[in-house]
Amino acid sequence: MGDAGPEAAAVNDLVGLPVAEVERDLILATLRETRGNRTHAAHILGLSIRTLRNKIVAYAAEGHDVPEPGTAIH
Repeated sequence: MGDAGPEAAAVNDLVGLPVAEVERDLILATLRETRGNRTHAAHILGLSIRTLRNKIVAYAAEGHDVPEPGTAIH
């Protein structure tokens, strides 16, 4: 088959992980990329702002580091 490229390698790294974990990591990475801008992150992710806020509350309650609005990218 040959080399499928970096996109396939990235997807293969996700195989075997729970969907909720992948979703959480994607949401948190998008929030970091948008410097904590919830509206922009929701738009990029195709989520309603309410859904994103509910997920953020759940992640924070689980002890995950949720970027605050205006946070610099690390």
